[in-house]
Amino acid sequence: MSTETQIATCTEHYKSWREKALGLNDIQGVKKATERAFFWLELRSALMFLKMIEQTNADGETKKKLIIAKSNLSRKLSDYMKKILDEMEQQN
Repeated sequence: MSTETQIATCTEHYKSWREKALGLNDIQGVKKATERAFFWLELRSALMFLKMIEQTNADGETKKKLIIAKSNLSRKLSDYMKKILDEMEQQN
């Protein structure tokens, strides 16, 4: 998946969770939706930053750091998905 597609996906999810948070009346629901909205906003910002760095003429060390940063973002997304799955299992 290209970085542009990842950024667009994050933007879409952020907007969805933000709207959900704004439409809810219970505090717990608003809190959960807001946390998820901020997760997607943070991920989007990080991807945009990495994309800007990639567009510069980065040296070998910078490219290594970019790979590590992308790996960290992937891990963060994986942790988020595990959290969502755990919440779904608890509801059932």
